[in-house]
Amino acid sequence: MEDNTYLGSGLKFPIQVNPATGRSVMADGVQSVRESVYIILMTQKGERFTRERFGSRLLSYTFMDTSVTRMNMMAREIEQTLLTQEPRISDVEVQIRPELDKGCLIIEIRYMIAGSHTADSLVFPFYLGTGEAR
Repeated sequence: MEDNTYLGSGLKFPIQVNPATGRSVMADGVQSVRESVYIILMTQKGERFTRERFGSRLLSYTFMDTSVTRMNMMAREIEQTLLTQEPRISDVEVQIRPELDKGCLIIEIRYMIAGSHTADSLVFPFYLGTGEAR
């Protein structure tokens, strides 16, 4: 088993309490990195008043047109944001696949965990502001 203690640990997201111990559930290693990537993307830049530069502009793309150019801009911005704000990852690649019949874009993010040869990924739907019920 690989020692991932250098990756650190933090509160599990979303925050959970272990009913047996009454303590907060922690995420560590690769899971901690994955949750950090998600939190960076889902935090609007400027939302945290003590860390104004933390987060991304991902949510500002909610009502965007789905042209290839705009999706490439979005992918590039996600890559740069993650490389700048999450020092535990490298070699970030983002692919965006439109699923317009579902009103969303499927965002697949692949990256390498720093200090190891471990690849990881995060895939999630990004819902567009189509006004349709989901």
